[in-house]
Amino acid sequence: MKRFLQHCLLAAAPLAAIVFSCPAGAQSLDGVKLVEAGKLTYGVAASFAPFEYVKDGKLTGFDIDFIQAIAAKLKVKPSAMNMEFKGLIPALQGGRIDIINSAMYINPARAEQVDFVPYLKIGNNVLVQAGNPKKITGRDNSICGKTVAVTLGGISESQARADNDRCKAAGLGEVTVLTLPTAQDSALSLSQGRADADYESTPGAVMALEKMPGVFEIAGEPFEMNTQIGIATAKGATQLQAALTAALKAMAKDGSYDKLIAKWKLPPSVSLFH
Repeated sequence: MKRFLQHCLLAAAPLAAIVFSCPAGAQSLDGVKLVEAGKLTYGVAASFAPFEYVKDGKLTGFDIDFIQAIAAKLKVKPSAMNMEFKGLIPALQGGRIDIINSAMYINPARAEQVDFVPYLKIGNNVLVQAGNPKKITGRDNSICGKTVAVTLGGISESQARADNDRCKAAGLGEVTVLTLPTAQDSALSLSQGRADADYESTPGAVMALEKMPGVFEIAGEPFEMNTQIGIATAKGATQLQAALTAALKAMAKDGSYDKLIAKWKLPPSVSLFH
């Protein structure tokens, strides 16, 4: 809990535009104007397993269970609007949804458009075919001249494009960025040999290794390990942010937060409360 409280004191940090709502405040949405009364309408791009994806025609994943628990604490019903990732922030700004609940990585560009309530921190891995036929050693110069599969519009696309710029500036081979609709598609393209590497979140890499044993391996060390993901709200929605943070604090206190992390086999390091 102490660690989480420290996150609330980051007003002077480089990401000062982010609202790290502190645990004080009622666990209630009384007085908060919602898109639909009695419902917490959230935008989600169900393309990023294990956080949100579609299985047997239904939304599933850590974030889906998480927002159900948050909504229960706030005594409202969650209502999902599944859309492309690039449409999430415009939908929030346009008042079509109350929040974004889609494993959204917190970065300065997004923090200029929305406020965040952080709830997890994760890193990223370079996934390659078993045996590492392309001899990729991680997110380094060995990736230059290779094809990297990424999720369209996600942080992995930004990372791969940054690597392409770096490789070109160094006079090395360009990185071909292969954008796919979902994280599952990215992993599949790697297994089929259409890509040489796949940039995955650390939980996503673990899931891929588990779902397709003997097909993949991790190359090199994890990178950007302290990236936070958060629920996004409209700028200045302080009452909503306080209510969400109070509900998150309650989940940490009653153990349901840790239970969800364990259920979805996320590493304990993702917790903001440890």
